[in-house]
Amino acid sequence: MRKGRVLLHICCGPCALYPIRVLKEEGIEVTGFFFNPNIHPFREFRKRIRALEEVSQIKGIEIFWDKTYGLRPFLRRTVFKENVRCEECYYWRLSETVKKALEMRAEAFTSTLLYSRYQKHNLIREIAEDLSYRFKIPFLYRDFRNGWEEGQKEAISLGIYRQPYCGCIYSEQERYDKKFRKLLKKEASSNEPF
Repeated sequence: MRKGRVLLHICCGPCALYPIRVLKEEGIEVTGFFFNPNIHPFREFRKRIRALEEVSQIKGIEIFWDKTYGLRPFLRRTVFKENVRCEECYYWRLSETVKKALEMRAEAFTSTLLYSRYQKHNLIREIAEDLSYRFKIPFLYRDFRNGWEEGQKEAISLGIYRQPYCGCIYSEQERYDKKFRKLLKKEASSNEPF
């Protein structure tokens, strides 16, 4: 891919630090896009916006914002689909990223979702590659996970808010509800082949 403007879908401030640095070092002009209707509750959503606003100022990158709190649309997409909620969520956010990339005539798109050790990396890549093919816009794949610790250390040193869960209400429950976590483990072990 020739060096040009890439639209980087950004899920949060800390996850953006390392990918922005890597892409800039490659000579790529990075523009961010915040579209994350999965993040709940409202206070968490606002904290993540503020954190990314700080990162945007520190790193000097332009961000296209969708600051609409998306509880109801997110639930419409995921209720009764809890077992595939991540796929639904990735597809929605990456589809909107592709639309924005085409609108702004970006050379390609990518996502900070590829930075997290906790996301379903191969699924994200598969969805992005499918969208790239269907909408005829290049997907810039980078496995940013090797810089996870570096990015987290930078976020700490800059005092950027770091969230304790992916953002959706399901992951919040999985993070904090000990009884529910035990139930999930029990269900997973009972589904293992003998």
